[in-house]
Amino acid sequence: MTECFSRKVFVGGLPPDIDEVEIHGAFCRFGALTVDWPHKAQTKSYFPPKGYAFLLFREEYSVQRLIASCVQEEDKLFYFVTSPTQKDKQVQIRPWCLADSDFVLDRSQPLDPRKTVFVGGVPRPLRSAELARIMNEKFGNVCYAGIDVDPELKYPKGAGRVAFSSQQSYITAISSRFVQLQIGDIDKRVEIKPYVLDDQMCDECNGMRCGGKFAPFFCGNVTCLQYYCKQCWAAMHSIPGRQNHKPLVKEGNDRPRAHMFRF
Repeated sequence: MTECFSRKVFVGGLPPDIDEVEIHGAFCRFGALTVDWPHKAQTKSYFPPKGYAFLLFREEYSVQRLIASCVQEEDKLFYFVTSPTQKDKQVQIRPWCLADSDFVLDRSQPLDPRKTVFVGGVPRPLRSAELARIMNEKFGNVCYAGIDVDPELKYPKGAGRVAFSSQQSYITAISSRFVQLQIGDIDKRVEIKPYVLDDQMCDECNGMRCGGKFAPFFCGNVTCLQYYCKQCWAAMHSIPGRQNHKPLVKEGNDRPRAHMFRF
């Protein structure tokens, strides 16, 4: 059976006195699950500190059963739970639909990773189609948007990628550095960086000066926008006007970060 949803489900608006056992009891009728929330293991708390938690179901079908039991109001889903002091408290259920992870805005354009940006701090409810439309309205020529999800539960990690068909739109986006995401209840300023690949050869020497190894550095300055090996980075950035450029390297979670390079 084709899976439609992530097995991880957000539940918000929980009563302040509801604990992990009571949350589990409210939702175990839909299937085996565990209850989690940020920093749960470190704090060793039995109560979700901010009024929300995540339901991690063993089977995706459990999520479908939960959704079918919810009450829908406009585009939101609600369920009712009981705590020691509140009976039938309405809480929001927010499943993640796997189809919302990728959206192609212009199928006539090939995806060029060198015209792709990394968007950090993306609110987890934001869908790829919404990200594509916002970025297209702001910068134009968006052909694809994707929401990064974790490989096991396929739940959003809080970051995304946007590909442009135009070099000028790509440069405008990375030059802006930030964009305001406004849609529905979402209103957040997020960061934009070049999307860094880890399998590119040095654009200057094509691997001749580094033994054919992939280039570890990318220069996101709009006067460069190239991949460099260590030797070529040092050579090209000793040129006046380029000494202050900071190389970007790819981290494990796909997030590019600035690297302090020393000549």
